[in-house]
Amino acid sequence: MTSLADRPVAPAPEDRDVEVLAQALDDAVAALAEVTDPSGQRVAQALRSSLEDVHRAALVHVVRRLRDDARGKELLFEIVDEPVVRMVLLMHGIIRPDPMTLARQALEQVRPQLQSHGGDVELVRIEGGTAFVRLSGACNGCSMSAVTMRNGVEEALKAQVPGIERVEVLPNEPGPTLIPLGEVGIRTATPERGWVRSLPIGEFTLDAITAVELVPDGAPAVDAIVVNVGGQLSAYVNECAHLAMPLDDAELDTSDGSLTCAHHGYCFDALSGECRTFPGAQLEQLPLRVEDGEVWIRVSA
Repeated sequence: MTSLADRPVAPAPEDRDVEVLAQALDDAVAALAEVTDPSGQRVAQALRSSLEDVHRAALVHVVRRLRDDARGKELLFEIVDEPVVRMVLLMHGIIRPDPMTLARQALEQVRPQLQSHGGDVELVRIEGGTAFVRLSGACNGCSMSAVTMRNGVEEALKAQVPGIERVEVLPNEPGPTLIPLGEVGIRTATPERGWVRSLPIGEFTLDAITAVELVPDGAPAVDAIVVNVGGQLSAYVNECAHLAMPLDDAELDTSDGSLTCAHHGYCFDALSGECRTFPGAQLEQLPLRVEDGEVWIRVSA
């Protein structure tokens, strides 16, 4: 009989690959599902739920303590990119993958290659399963090298951003052109593409959140919120970055410039949309401008 001392020692969790750890977890869950005795299954499920609740409570406490300390917040941003850390935090619902952040990170990885060939890429927005980008320089053409670079952008986004099924390249906006004064005529002003007039600026109450419905030409309506902090306005899609719950009933604290979701308590910077509860989550901010007393918000490129 093999003694305990002779048995191989399992490697410490930090020495094991994240795929190995994930597979071990999947195997344990599968084995639990095969338990046929009802009482044994209930006990096992109760034990599993209790462990998950304890782990989540501890992780939430750790995250909150770290985010309230300047150095701790920096460390939080660093460790969240560790695969095993991100896996556990996602499992417990503490963070939700933010498509825009993941897409920007994916593009940063391919950007050096694009720039080495005289090109570049800009992420415009993500709608549904489509990422909209603009290519510039050598990427913006019909040559084989340009096609290859566009394919590289698409592959990077599809591989690293869950839910993205296709990538659409938007045309570049024309640059300024000098027009002789003699050729300038009088024409009726039309709104710029994607910009929607919302409300007069006076209707956005100071230090409050205002819900608006934006209806761009030829596109679906977008529910948005405008946050007014001390007279400074910021516009966002009316969805929390955690579970996409509405934010028009969120709590706005002007003393620290925070916006807290009323449903699950996720806290964001009211003016930038950055998540204070956990890094990596970000509200989808919409460009905003004030013109002749009217607030205009851009909802599409």
